[in-house]
Amino acid sequence: MNVEFRPAQRSDAREIARLFQITSEGASDYIWSQLAEPGQDLLDVGAIRYAREGVDFSYLNCLIAEAQGRVIGMMHSYAMRHDPTATLTTDPVLAPYADMEIPDTLYISSLALHDGWRGQGLGVRFLQHAQARANELGLDGLSLIDYAENIGARRFYERQGFSIVKSCQITPHPMIRVTGEAYLMHRP
Repeated sequence: MNVEFRPAQRSDAREIARLFQITSEGASDYIWSQLAEPGQDLLDVGAIRYAREGVDFSYLNCLIAEAQGRVIGMMHSYAMRHDPTATLTTDPVLAPYADMEIPDTLYISSLALHDGWRGQGLGVRFLQHAQARANELGLDGLSLIDYAENIGARRFYERQGFSIVKSCQITPHPMIRVTGEAYLMHRP
């Protein structure tokens, strides 16, 4: 089946949020719960977040994979830059990730495919697009965070030239679906 890769559009924001929920193992829901109004659906919060412009977490930083007119996957990435004025979060769930960054890389915050589309080489194609974007922006490779429990994803990234450069302990929370360690991975 023919799969087309295209830049995301604002109208994709809800599907981007839905796919982000797949890869974040509950972290997106946790973050969105902190932003939600009482009774507001978390997916609605995510969709609003990705419909924005001028911020890292925007549809403008997403690449969509589409087959037969349906979104089947997406990759969200942005240039990770050192910001000396940034304040570190004190949120106990998010604080361990505060220094899990490699400046001047293209940070892949999400690469997700719907069930039935995995194992078909689409992840490799997404990474090829990411590398081309990193080269275009003059960045030093790709970086991402993966969870130790997600052995299949880690093996995939290692086969694609990524290596673990740092780890942190995941803070347990009822909304977070993984435990153990999170790995910062880099491919120069």
